[in-house]
Amino acid sequence: MKKISYLILFFIALFQYNLNAQVVSKPEKIVEKQKKVIIIYGSPDCHYCISAKNILIEKNIDFIFCDIDTDKQALNEMLTKLKRANISTNNLGIPVIDKYGEIFSNNINFDDFLKKLIQ
Repeated sequence: MKKISYLILFFIALFQYNLNAQVVSKPEKIVEKQKKVIIIYGSPDCHYCISAKNILIEKNIDFIFCDIDTDKQALNEMLTKLKRANISTNNLGIPVIDKYGEIFSNNINFDDFLKKLIQ
C-alpha cells in the first residue's frame, strides 16, 4: 500500500512539474524583434516592390519579402491583413506593407509611399 501511495505522489509531483515546465513566456527582446520587422508583400518582378526593397536595404532597415505570386499562404495572410485594416482589394497596388502592424499599399504617389515606408 505504501508503494502505491509513493507512486501516486511521484506521478502527481511529476505532473505538476510538467505543467510548470509548459508555461513559457517569450523573452521581451524576441517580441520586440518581431515587432521591428517590416513585411513586404509583393511580386519579385514588380518595379515598385524592387524599389521598396532597395530603399530599405539602403537605409539598413530589416524587412521580410513575401512573394505573393508563388506563396499562397503569404497571399492569404496579406488579404487577411488588408481586410482587418478595412482596406479594399479593388484596384490594389503592390507592394502591400506591414510596418510594425500598420498596413498600407502602393495606392498613393510612389515618392510619398516610400517616405511613409522609411519614416
